[in-house]
Order: sequence, then structure tokens, then C-alpha cells
Amino acid sequence: MRRHEKRRQKSGLKRAVIFLIVFVLVLLGGWYYIVGRLYEKMNYLEAAEYADEPWQQDGVVNILLIGNDSRENGEDGRSDAMILLSVSDKTKSIYMTSILRDIYVDIPGHEGNRLNAAYAFGGPGLLMETIEQNFDIDVNRYVLVNFEAFAALVDAVNGVDLELSGQEIEYVNAYLAEYNMLTNRAEGTDYMDTGASGMVHLNGPQALAYSRNRYIGTDFGRTERQRKVLGAVIEKLPMAVLAGPEKIVDGILPNLTTNLTKGECFALSLQAGKFLLYENGQGSIPVEGTYNPADIRGMAVLEIDFEKNKEWFKDHIYNQ
Repeated sequence: MRRHEKRRQKSGLKRAVIFLIVFVLVLLGGWYYIVGRLYEKMNYLEAAEYADEPWQQDGVVNILLIGNDSRENGEDGRSDAMILLSVSDKTKSIYMTSILRDIYVDIPGHEGNRLNAAYAFGGPGLLMETIEQNFDIDVNRYVLVNFEAFAALVDAVNGVDLELSGQEIEYVNAYLAEYNMLTNRAEGTDYMDTGASGMVHLNGPQALAYSRNRYIGTDFGRTERQRKVLGAVIEKLPMAVLAGPEKIVDGILPNLTTNLTKGECFALSLQAGKFLLYENGQGSIPVEGTYNPADIRGMAVLEIDFEKNKEWFKDHIYNQ
């Protein structure tokens, strides 16, 4: 009788395990289908030289976020912003590092120039290669974001609250004038009260205008503003996805271009819960005290100490 009960218990346990495995596989299959449908909304553009490179190296996923000034998808326009998004299992952190576009670098196959010239010469592939060679850091995945995607991203989380000075608000309106003209919106649309200052609410176009301002604090101030907006968006994004996923799907994804594969996006999505526990950090390259303004062939550029900036990457991202 006892043997019969033991066999029955083993049989029941076996069925439970099989059921659990099948249930998990069904869930994963359903999730893979959902991720696949979302992935199809984006634009895939391979960087051929990196097609066989692993997307994660030494416990770190580096994704170069490229903001270009195009109103259309693709590689046209200039690389108006470059932010390296590093998800590091070594430091348990998600780090956003702005890389200033005026850094004077060696560009493979070309004469030395500003960093953003690499994008103009050869698109995301050459830009990633240039960053790799000059900063000794693995970068082989990118996401290209145009104006419309950036504004739509902010609107998808119902805007962001940031502290602005009166002078910054004046520049927001100045950049909105250009944006409204380029997007065929009525003059004065979304203009802010120039008498306001302090904590204010910004919608998508206003946040974009705020992020493009390089006249207060030069390019260092501009990149800091970009990171502030992205940081505020990241904080609100999980709730926004739950409340209205259609804004993300229809407003943002069609305006993104990437060389991340569907499988890589699926793998990232499975780790989303873990990423919520990671610390968030941000910085910029060049590091303070490691650069000097210079004039090279009539170009106003930044000459930097590459070795010190390489060390910064190793410390903050790879914990070396």
C-alpha cells in the first residue's frame, strides 16, 4: 500500500513538473510573440561590421543612443546627441554617458575630425567604430532616435516635470519656433510663459526644445539637459506602459531604427524586472579637467586626454 502511494506521489509530482514546464513554455512563447509584434513596429538597419559581434560582453550591454536632427527615419541628418546606455551586471547599474559631439577624434578611414562627423561619414556603424577605437570600449548596438520619437517618448509618459530658469524657458520658445516651422505646426504652438521659472511641466515638443539648447552651459549643459529628460522619462515609463501601451507602440516605435535583433530585444525584456533594482547613474565624456578647447583646421573642437577618459569608463561601467 505504501509502495502504491509512493508511486502515485511520484506520478503526481511528475505531472506537476511537466505541467509547470509546459505552462512556462507557453508563457514564454506568448511573450516572445508580443515582443516580436512590437519589434516589427521598429526599423531594423544592420551595421554589417557588427552583425556577428555579441551584444553583451564582460557582463555589460552597451547601446549607443543616437539622436539625429532628422524628421524622417534612417541615417540622414546629423548626430545631434550621443548617449551611451550601459547596463552593467558588474556594477548593478544602468549608466547614461553623454559623449560630446565636438571631441576631436581619429576616424577610421578619414582625417581627424569632430566625433559627430563619423556619423555623417558612415552612419551608426562608423560612429560606433570610432568610439570603440578612441575610448577602448565595446559598442556594437545602437538605437537611432529622430525628433519625432523623442517628443513622442515624452508625451507617452504624459510629460515630465523639471526645474527651469527663466532664461532656459526663453530658449525653449526659440527652439519651438524652429520645430513648429519644420513640423508645419502653427506659430506659437506650445510656447511657455516667459515669466515662469522653477518646477514646470514640459510636453514632448517643449522637452525636445529644452534638450537642444546649447547656449546655456555650452554643450556640457545641453547634454546634461538631455540626460535629465531621459532620466525623468525612465522613472515614469513603467506606469505609462501599463496605463497606455498604445502611445509607446504607435507613437515611438515606428520612429526608432536599431541593429538590435528580435532575439536580443526579447532577452532584454526578460531581464526588465532585474533592471528595476539596478542603480541609475549618469555622466559625460570628456570628464572635467581632461580637455581643452582648440582650433584645428578652422574647427572649434575639444582636445581631450583619452587615457583618463578610458579609465573613467573602466571604473564606472566595468568596475575595473
